[in-house]
Amino acid sequence: MTWPDDPGDEVVAPYDYQPEPPPERPRRIVTPTRVTLLVAILGSIAYFAYAITVRESQQIPLLASGAAVLGLVFLALAMAGGLATFQAGRDGRVGRALGMAIAGGLAGLLAAGAFAAALVLALAYRA
Repeated sequence: MTWPDDPGDEVVAPYDYQPEPPPERPRRIVTPTRVTLLVAILGSIAYFAYAITVRESQQIPLLASGAAVLGLVFLALAMAGGLATFQAGRDGRVGRALGMAIAGGLAGLLAAGAFAAALVLALAYRA
């Protein structure tokens, strides 16, 4: 005779396997840094576009200052891209790390170009 709670009486169904659900993808979060950089990019591009359309004696200094501010914004984006690359690499997200490295590198190149344009415009104004 066996007792009802005897461990040998358990019957396991052969197809009782439940796979684990896939991990949830992280949601895109609107952070203050992203909003600030977006506003800075749009503002500096709008200022630079205004400086291009102005036809007066102060056009070159306006263009130089617009290019300098645009360079600062892209420099901040490049630094944020470097930090995001480090964090994604540390967490093992290789694809995100590669994407952030490419985006940060492009932002760095744009920053260098904007600073070069600001320098050329400043030198042209003094000549």
